[in-house]
Amino acid sequence: MRFREPLLGGSAAMPGASLQRACRLLVAVCALHLGVTLVYYLAGRDLSRLPFLVGVPTPLQGSSNGATTIRQTSGVLRPRGTAPPSPFEASSEPGPGRGSSPDANSRLSSASNLTSSPVFPITALPLPACPEESPLLVGPLLIEFNVPVDLTLVAKQNSEVKVGGRYAPKDCISSHKVAIIIPFRKRQEHLKYWLYYLHPILQRQQLDYGIYVINQAGESMFNRAKLLNIGFQEALKDYNYSCFVFSDVDLIPMDDRNAYRCFSQPRHISVAMDKFGFSLPYVQYFGGVSALSKEQFLTINGFPNNYWGWGGEDDDIFNRLVFRGMSISRPNAVVGKCRMIRHSRDKKNEPNPQRFDRIAHTKETMLSDGLNSLTYEVLGIERYPLYTQITVDVGTPS
Repeated sequence: MRFREPLLGGSAAMPGASLQRACRLLVAVCALHLGVTLVYYLAGRDLSRLPFLVGVPTPLQGSSNGATTIRQTSGVLRPRGTAPPSPFEASSEPGPGRGSSPDANSRLSSASNLTSSPVFPITALPLPACPEESPLLVGPLLIEFNVPVDLTLVAKQNSEVKVGGRYAPKDCISSHKVAIIIPFRKRQEHLKYWLYYLHPILQRQQLDYGIYVINQAGESMFNRAKLLNIGFQEALKDYNYSCFVFSDVDLIPMDDRNAYRCFSQPRHISVAMDKFGFSLPYVQYFGGVSALSKEQFLTINGFPNNYWGWGGEDDDIFNRLVFRGMSISRPNAVVGKCRMIRHSRDKKNEPNPQRFDRIAHTKETMLSDGLNSLTYEVLGIERYPLYTQITVDVGTPS
């Protein structure tokens, strides 16, 4: 009898050899499948944690005292088992002793999550320029003087104003750096109304501004123009103002579209006062509230220092501007309305009998009487929540 040749080759195969080889082949295929699956699984995991998963200690895992730390996606080390920090506790600043050196940064970077995107520092975008015409203006205002003003409450209502009466918009950069200069003596109640009404107006106009009350000490004759010169010089010691608004303390604008800033020509702001029936008393009038740029003010050598008592200095200023080839710009009579707080004339501020003679000689005196001849003594500077008060000794009439 002839025996059949073995199917799987070889000489004489033992019974079951074919089944045994088939099983081995199946096991090899399963092992290959498992290996491929493991490779794809690990490719989607944090490979920096692989030593931890298989029980191999790493520099980030364990220490001589048994403390264990793991890395968070924020790059901060924390004890193992503690809760991750909240987003409000996370900080991009390195803490004391944590990754503050280049070597430490290199070590931490080598253990970072290989599959995460790089984290770039967040930098604040520069603020845009404020628009030339503020969108916050409301137009005509109701101005009343029959309710007492509490400056503590006014300060709370204007919480963005910094000590000394300084303010700048927080959402844009104003191109108008304005120092507002108020000549002052014994007018505290008037000043309260001025601060109550003007701070909201100036903020809506989106100005970068400061308030300076120049307080004349002593009992000599009041000298408005000299106080304005002093305010110009003292304000520039605080900040690089480019515009100066000179305002009497008893005048309040009735429309916030009446801009308290400078223009290409000197600006007369209080053009329609209720005192004069909301009209301009005469074409050359430049009193009440006016604005000059730093360059315009320097061009006319500032204001005259020799007008003691009431009247005349504003006409002298008008003459100085004309003699330097400048003209006066004004808002229209509707926007330029102002209300005056009525009061009796102050003592030591009686009409100046010499004012007409001095006005007639402006052209001769303006070169020698002004900023270049200004003398005074600062007696004190007080920074209040809503304004800066500078008390000065202006001397006596010569």
